[in-house]
Amino acid sequence: MSHKRQPKILRDITVELKSIIKIPITITPNTTILDARDILLRYRIGRLVVEFNKKPVGIVTEKDIARSVSIFNKKPIEKILVQDIMSKDLVTVSPDATTYECAKQMKNHGISSVIIQDTMSKLIGVITKSDLVSTFLVQSTASLNISKIMTKKVITVSPDDSVFVVQSILFNNKISRVVVTKNNKPIGIITYRDFIPAKTFDFHKEFLDPIEKEEISFGSNLNEFNVNQLSYLLTFSAKDIMTREPFVVNPNDDVYTAAILMVRHGISGLPVVSNKKLVGIITKSDIVNVLAAKGKLE
Repeated sequence: MSHKRQPKILRDITVELKSIIKIPITITPNTTILDARDILLRYRIGRLVVEFNKKPVGIVTEKDIARSVSIFNKKPIEKILVQDIMSKDLVTVSPDATTYECAKQMKNHGISSVIIQDTMSKLIGVITKSDLVSTFLVQSTASLNISKIMTKKVITVSPDDSVFVVQSILFNNKISRVVVTKNNKPIGIITYRDFIPAKTFDFHKEFLDPIEKEEISFGSNLNEFNVNQLSYLLTFSAKDIMTREPFVVNPNDDVYTAAILMVRHGISGLPVVSNKKLVGIITKSDIVNVLAAKGKLE
């Protein structure tokens, strides 16, 4: 009995790590989260490397910034430092690593970047999922349908769901985005980046009365499940912060098409639609996983 040979997904092209390493924007552990937030917004990036004595000691992401307001625990938000919220367990590789090894590290650890450092632990650079998606474009043979790697079970919210509900869904399901749907049609998408502009002390000043602001800033023990203390979040709904009319793809489109859209428009996930109905989602993680497996799908 003959077996149908799987078409080749990736070309035998070596992409050297040094050709895609980025010099990251770094901050110190004593940077405030408001300053870190401003840098993320200014440069439209998803993470900052925390550096001390020219060595990476942590990384702070949009997710960390979004979570920080919910867990600042009796401390005024303008006094929260990056060292209070940064991830300290860094995943690192040497400059001699391959793109495949970087992809495997991201897949195995569920992360969106790896730190490149030398034998003296000095920071060399960073590789992100975006860099690896660009690598995929170089190596792709354009023979892989989106339906083969997309996630079919999509977590969604309605446009009228409160921002608090959206945030809780992101946290509890450990996901980076939710699709906003109406009649099973995608009308928007929300990521942690959409929370960052709102999650500031100025936001509190504008929408909270002085007594509630003082209670939240100085006397409460907040977490993402405390609806009463985060009542200001209930004032806003998904439609107020979502990115409207997101780019979409078809399950029969090639993954190459999705990768181009992600790289060109700086996005990390695309709803997959068939007959205008949501049937899945494809993300940078899905594409990175193809690289991690060197194109050999199960």
